[in-house]
Amino acid sequence: MKLIYGVKDKPKAGQIILFALQQLLAIMAATIAVPMIVGNGMSTSAALFGAGVGTLVYLLFTKFRSPVFLGSSFAFLGSMGAAFTGALSVSVGYFGLIIGALMAGLVYVIIAIVVKFAGTKWINKLMPAVVIGPTVAIIGLSLAGGAIKDVLGGNGTYADKIYNPDLQAFVLDTHALLCMICGIITLIVTVICSVYGKKMLKMIPFIIGILSGYVVAMIITLIGIKTGNEALSIISFDSFKALAADGVTVKTFISLPQFSFIEAFKDLSKVDGTYIASIAVGYVPVAFVVFAEHLADHKNISSIIEHDLLEDPGLHRTLLGDGIGSMAGAFFGGCPNTTYGESIGCVAISGNASVITIFFTALFAICISFLSPFVAFLSSIPSCVMGGVCIALYGFIAVSGLKMVQKTDLGDNRNLFVVSVILIAGVGGMALGISIGNDRTIKLTSIAVALILGIITNLILSGKKKEAVQVAEKENNEEEK
Repeated sequence: MKLIYGVKDKPKAGQIILFALQQLLAIMAATIAVPMIVGNGMSTSAALFGAGVGTLVYLLFTKFRSPVFLGSSFAFLGSMGAAFTGALSVSVGYFGLIIGALMAGLVYVIIAIVVKFAGTKWINKLMPAVVIGPTVAIIGLSLAGGAIKDVLGGNGTYADKIYNPDLQAFVLDTHALLCMICGIITLIVTVICSVYGKKMLKMIPFIIGILSGYVVAMIITLIGIKTGNEALSIISFDSFKALAADGVTVKTFISLPQFSFIEAFKDLSKVDGTYIASIAVGYVPVAFVVFAEHLADHKNISSIIEHDLLEDPGLHRTLLGDGIGSMAGAFFGGCPNTTYGESIGCVAISGNASVITIFFTALFAICISFLSPFVAFLSSIPSCVMGGVCIALYGFIAVSGLKMVQKTDLGDNRNLFVVSVILIAGVGGMALGISIGNDRTIKLTSIAVALILGIITNLILSGKKKEAVQVAEKENNEEEK
């Protein structure tokens, strides 16, 4: 993918605003989805604020050389849910969220120190392109099901209702059909702008696509309201109704997010060592899983910008930025952060890798978290519209991973087996739960399991690879003689 703006390039002020808004729209749905799924009164605006702060921390540690936005991590969903109860079922969840994020971030800090002194050669040996490439592809492919369900009705809830297990297909009703139309229109407009657009239009395909899908969805919804047909209700205006109920006040336009640290220290009398230990067990193992995804994401963005970020600014810096950024994000929003594939996909499709864009995206996320009308608008964007965009985003992630193995000889069964194991384990959804007692389970995502199996397979076959190289060198020497 040819970049229009490189990492150090600075687009014009007006362009930066549009590019930053596009990045914000790309990461928005997933970032606010995490607190919504966890529930327990978690604030979506606080999570957005935390993501912005976490990204700024990440940019500082990486010396503004890595164009990636940090958003709420889905990997910690189970850990966050457990944090609200802990081992003693005490009501100090926000404190648990912050402590858990600190522990997970500390794992990154420790690994960063090891990398600083030991270098990255061991990582490249452990996870060469034949391992990391298909793993990146799995990250995109593992998200595909969610994007399709969003297109068919939103967040998978409605899509599950219309799924026929006998047919192994979705049986469309009026609502699902209209949602799909909105999603496809969003996708088509995004693709057309990206491929055939001129100048600025080519660089903001997501904004045009989302607005197009939103307008179509709004027209259908207004018709539904006029005719009383609930099947036509694609956009929910509940967020706007809540603002209208408060009347025209300062609070209607500007409101303080419910920051986690404010709630965390209200009741600590019930916290003891057992509770802290349960939080550690819930968060620390997941941090190692997310570390693998961190590597994959940075290998991916490195291939896009054609600059190895693991060497410059260095893996130790990206880890510190991610880990400490995650701590900072959770302190405000409760959600540990992670590098976002949606952000990387946006860079690849738009051809804009300018770090200044990411910097302003972070500032926008922080500012917008205080603006109630804008938060209400973002919340009202229907899932089917975001699903249409995500089909393109997730597809680019998958393809960029496959591009990493382009130069790998897949005619060699040694490489073919490694790639095959990772793809099948990942696409097959080989997520595993490991019981740790007290009715608690650590979940290994299908991505983590696929990566582990790929590493093991590669290590087992690496001896054969060395033998093959030695034989080839011997044959070449004999020919030269």
